[in-house]
Amino acid sequence: MNYFILVLASIFALIFVYSLAKLSSKKLPPGPSPWPIVGSLHLFGAKPHVSLANLAKNYGPIMSLKMGQITTIVISSSSMAKQVLKNHDLAFSTRFVPDALQAHNYCKFSAVWLPVCPQWRMLRKIMNTKLLSTNRLDANQHLRSQKAKELIDYCEKCSQQGEAVDVGQIVFKTNLNLMPNTLFSKDLVHLYSDSKLDLTDAILSIVDVAGKINLVDYFPILEKIDPQRMSIFERITKFNLQDLFIGGIDTITSTLEWAMAEILRQPEIMKKVQAELAQVVGKGKPIEEADVSRLPYLQFIIKETLRLHPPAPFLIPRRVDQDIELCDYIIPKGALVLVNAWAIGRDSSFWEDALVFKPGRFRSLELDMRGKDFELIPFGAGRRTCPGFPLALRLMPAILGSMLNSFNWKLEACIEPKDLDMEEKFGVILGRAHPLRAIPSPL
Repeated sequence: MNYFILVLASIFALIFVYSLAKLSSKKLPPGPSPWPIVGSLHLFGAKPHVSLANLAKNYGPIMSLKMGQITTIVISSSSMAKQVLKNHDLAFSTRFVPDALQAHNYCKFSAVWLPVCPQWRMLRKIMNTKLLSTNRLDANQHLRSQKAKELIDYCEKCSQQGEAVDVGQIVFKTNLNLMPNTLFSKDLVHLYSDSKLDLTDAILSIVDVAGKINLVDYFPILEKIDPQRMSIFERITKFNLQDLFIGGIDTITSTLEWAMAEILRQPEIMKKVQAELAQVVGKGKPIEEADVSRLPYLQFIIKETLRLHPPAPFLIPRRVDQDIELCDYIIPKGALVLVNAWAIGRDSSFWEDALVFKPGRFRSLELDMRGKDFELIPFGAGRRTCPGFPLALRLMPAILGSMLNSFNWKLEACIEPKDLDMEEKFGVILGRAHPLRAIPSPL
């Protein structure tokens, strides 16, 4: 009997040792050698999405870096994104919650940051059935049409006076008024307001602050002193508004501003989409959401904009709660996982003329942006897909189409299309470094 137990124990010991040896033979994905203390933070620069895309050319579509004390895994190809967001969706579904969002337990009440749990499922169900369902969106369509008409009326006034329109600002204000109108029939801002102290500026400053790196995220040892700690009021304001405004309004604004910028750089695209609008809807008429399905080239413009300028260059960061084996590598427990949607949309191994704005490419290339085709994932994929995409895919083409079907547009101050500044400003939302100003004129 004792002999049998000894043999059995020896077998289990051998299995255990073999398992450890096998595990130790696994390794982190390749990546740059970290510096002491700072790791690879010095490589990020002002535009981390660009820096990491360039590093991926040397280290591959899955690489590891040290961001201070935090092991970071960067995904830079559609095939690897599919592994993370589909094949291992649940294992990678937990959010990496920045230190700032721990304040006042904000992350425990937000569908964006909660882990997959009953409370998260309840919040997603509310959004999917009460706010963003097809029936609910259909019922509120008249409100969106009214706000689009107000935007066109504003542009008409600017056209009559020969004034330029700050495209991002006016689209932002239009979107900012949509949700409160849906909930309690009230505008938050006035389209004609020139005040620099209105709610618009407050929200834009929150978005800007939200995109800044907090050292505590990468050096947890600093948590007790937090040299960048905000006041309680700043935290409450930021966290109560962040889900609402960053999650929907500013992403739509950014996309439409980039779309107009790309169209202004290539006037032939403006003529082509205006011809489609005139033929299908009628010149000068507003675009209704029901019209969008009959306007393929307009939809191609939205797709191409989201390919080159995804609102969130990195999908919302994820964290693994246990060691995970992925493509013969070990992703260690606690690692931060970044999916570089910006790099995936510019991957020259898939996209022909990857850096050129070519909406027509989608005539022969059918890709679903809702997380089914991983070459184009502006809304993410899997169970953490952005719940607001049904609204975005209705609203963006309707507003852009109405602007293009109501006016011709040109750049101000004799700026040539080829000279338009396309510099990016990195943050939670990938916006333009300089506001886009354009002059509307009658068709």
